[in-house]
Amino acid sequence: MNANPTKVRQYYKFIRFMLKYWNSDIFRQTSDVALNELVDEDSEHEFRQSPEELVEDLKNMGPTYIKLGQLLSTRPDLLPDEYLEALANLQDNVSPVPFEELKQVIEEDLGTKISKAFKTFDEKPIASASIGQVHHAELLSGKPVAVKVQRPGIKKQFIEDLDTLTDMAEMAVKHLEMAKTYALDEVFEELRHILINELDYRKEAQNLKTLGKNLEYFEHLLIPQPVLDYSSSRVITMEFVTGRKITSLSPLRRLGNDFSELVDELVEAYLQQIINDGFAHADPHPGNIKFTEDNKIALIDLGMVVRFTPQLQEQLIELLLALSNSNGEQTAATLLKMSEFTEDSDKIRFRKTVSNVIMESENSRAKDLQTGRILIQLNRLAINTQIRLPVEINILGKILLNLDQIVAQLDPEFDLRAAIQKNVHEIMRKKMLNDLKPENFFSMLIESKNLLEHLPERLNRITQNLAENEFKIQIDAIDEKRVTDGFQKVANRITLGLIIAATIIGAAMLMQVPSDFTIFGYPGLAMVFFMLAAIGGIVLSYVIIFRDENLNNKK
Repeated sequence: MNANPTKVRQYYKFIRFMLKYWNSDIFRQTSDVALNELVDEDSEHEFRQSPEELVEDLKNMGPTYIKLGQLLSTRPDLLPDEYLEALANLQDNVSPVPFEELKQVIEEDLGTKISKAFKTFDEKPIASASIGQVHHAELLSGKPVAVKVQRPGIKKQFIEDLDTLTDMAEMAVKHLEMAKTYALDEVFEELRHILINELDYRKEAQNLKTLGKNLEYFEHLLIPQPVLDYSSSRVITMEFVTGRKITSLSPLRRLGNDFSELVDELVEAYLQQIINDGFAHADPHPGNIKFTEDNKIALIDLGMVVRFTPQLQEQLIELLLALSNSNGEQTAATLLKMSEFTEDSDKIRFRKTVSNVIMESENSRAKDLQTGRILIQLNRLAINTQIRLPVEINILGKILLNLDQIVAQLDPEFDLRAAIQKNVHEIMRKKMLNDLKPENFFSMLIESKNLLEHLPERLNRITQNLAENEFKIQIDAIDEKRVTDGFQKVANRITLGLIIAATIIGAAMLMQVPSDFTIFGYPGLAMVFFMLAAIGGIVLSYVIIFRDENLNNKK
């Protein structure tokens, strides 16, 4: 561990923060709160530190800890709901950087003066976050754009703070059982991965292009596309989208419009991202979703995305179908199939509680915010029963929770589960058609060609071995010879033990018979039998203690 003065101050700052909250009931009661929520949804829990106090403490500690708070907002297995909600909006109200400092970053990265690159450039930011801030501008063509600029020196600060967090997490996992249970080192490793990606705006530009292409057929969804010539690792320029936060819609506007079709399209788009594309917008909270004047939804921030492997996509299809059908047993079975276990894993309790939760939430509507909340509860239950779900389930739960909030704003009576069921079937159909594309078909043909090419040779080798009685099948099962030898060894030792015992008894009886042959004044024959029994006992003890131990060590 590095012990220079700067590092020492960073360690001290982090330790003081952790002591304040680790000693509180927030972390310690999370699993208990989760279980109570499963039984009593009206239960209330009070903690010494309020959500607002936690948010302020993270803000005061700097941008890295703000991002840590945002990451924790996607970890419902670690914090209660009220803290998750507070942390989800942590990026708001971050003090902006003076324009002169940002101007230098823009001109360095674009290689020209702002006045030559843009027709107009507003010095006052329209949004300010922990990594960068956004300014409105116009290209020389007159096209309105949003320019996001990274805060000067933020990368160096992040790397230093991340090193501190990594050191402290590794130490905590070694010495604290709770840190090991919640895999604190993996939480910070995930934070490092997310931040390193977010610090390179070129990756966000690529994310925008990828998502824009994947969702191009959804007419009511907008993904602002980047202007690559005006973008770099610290500057990203994209199409400007006007609109307001979706949570700020007035009741009159909701009453005057039917948003059911828009909501259905939004749900289908996210299901397609998860199930079909394997590439999804991982943080669709209201701050990242805009509602435009022409009743469209814009996804404006793609710094955080999640990728699902093909195997995980198939499992998520099963999970979403089980949830939409209110099938508790199938939900539990699918989650267990995706999980990792320890000796302490309580699968029976997990199955039973999952079934109860799913049945109790049947027939819920969007306004009940059930779908994402259920996955969050199941994540907490998994931790409490020593079952480890993949981190993607955490992210999926957060995505669905945010979708619940958005859908509830637009159409409170919308049946999200029915929409999931309908759209999953449609997306599966498209996925199967997609698998029949020529490139996939040719790949199958190549594999079939390779199989057919080698099949005659392999069949010839098998039949030849059968004809020569050399065909062998190796089965990884019990070693019968070893078991038989073991039984024989046990029988031999029992027999030898009986012989030694009989010899001792016989010698004791001979002690009563007078004899001219004596050893140490005792009848000689009896003493000979005693010595033979003693030697046999010593040899048997040696073999059992030393030879058997060596044999076990060789296994």
